[in-house]
Amino acid sequence: MINSLANDTDRLERERHYHNNAFAQDLRKSVDKFYETIESSRHAHWHALMPMAKGCKVLEYGCGPGSAAFDLARLGAHVVGIDISDVAIAQSTAKARTENLEIDFRRMNAECLDFEDNTFDLIVGSAILHHLDLDKAYRELHRCLKPGGKAVFIEPTGHNPLLNWYRKLTPKLRTVDEKPMRHKDFRKASDYFSNVQISYYNLFTTAAVLFRKRSYFKALLAALDRFDRWTFRWIPGLKYWGWMAVMILNKNRS
Repeated sequence: MINSLANDTDRLERERHYHNNAFAQDLRKSVDKFYETIESSRHAHWHALMPMAKGCKVLEYGCGPGSAAFDLARLGAHVVGIDISDVAIAQSTAKARTENLEIDFRRMNAECLDFEDNTFDLIVGSAILHHLDLDKAYRELHRCLKPGGKAVFIEPTGHNPLLNWYRKLTPKLRTVDEKPMRHKDFRKASDYFSNVQISYYNLFTTAAVLFRKRSYFKALLAALDRFDRWTFRWIPGLKYWGWMAVMILNKNRS
């Protein structure tokens, strides 16, 4: 038990240290070009959370100056944003102040939330769960959601061998403890939520990165996204090779 607690403390401190450096030095700027190719999954993520935003209480589970908290606040949501990184919280707070948005940013351990049960109508996260102990995270998400509430996440997947090869070649772009989500990791949410919806995206769209500066980039991206959807429909097993997945967790009303 003592060793387990010590290991958790060490892991969380590594995550905090890495992300403080990442936010301070913008370490992931070099891969921004690849994220231009995941428009379809980002749209699906936003489409799932946007209808609930106005007037509801939202937790952004892992935040930063480029996160969804700001758009949600503009839509009328009452937003609390948490992150393990001191730098992320400082940058986010400064941005909210500059944009005159009332967002409550707090440094917090996502595996042990400082909120009462049934606090939030909506919880949203982007590329956060794969850094966490999933049992602890799913338990806390369920506890803090109100009955009838929803959690919406977009996460990188871990089945595509080419993506995994690239990850091995670029270890400085990620923490030593993070593990891209595999199908079993998504399904683990069913231990805590009775309604779990998972949609996969961005298998062939990633190739469009080679043409991102061309005038036809958007049209090519849309065509590749249609091809992704066709492929996943007729060869279902390939959906797990998609780079991104959107997961929606619904908490029962009773």
